[in-house]
Amino acid sequence: MAFSVASLAKAAAFRISPKDTNYFVMLFDHETDRIDNIFVVEIFQKGGATPPNTHAAAHEFFHVLHGEGIARCDGKTVPIRKGASLLLHPGSEHVIENTGPGKLYTLTVMTPNEGFAELIRGGEPVTIDAEDLEVLQGLAAHG
Repeated sequence: MAFSVASLAKAAAFRISPKDTNYFVMLFDHETDRIDNIFVVEIFQKGGATPPNTHAAAHEFFHVLHGEGIARCDGKTVPIRKGASLLLHPGSEHVIENTGPGKLYTLTVMTPNEGFAELIRGGEPVTIDAEDLEVLQGLAAHG
């Protein structure tokens, strides 16, 4: 296969745990493309955050597509907003938190996958709403 195309309107979306305030729109992973990394759009509800977490061998990349928040990593806090990129190295404890007035959307890539895709796909399926689709398709007015 020379390339793959992800249809956002048809992409599977999951919340890892029912109490989580973020969910994931699957773009590319081992299940769909036989690759050793994962590409998702991560969506954080207003006030939402990831739990503190680390990855033993994986690098995790975030690029903010819409919204604003803060990233905490190894005792440092930096503001993030549309256009910001963040690369976390293996072993770095981190939290991404939505501090804006609406949802926060990030393109999130983990390489290697380190079981992240399986963790996400093992969660509960969610449906992306009209606002999500508008942001994901680049149609949102501001952010």
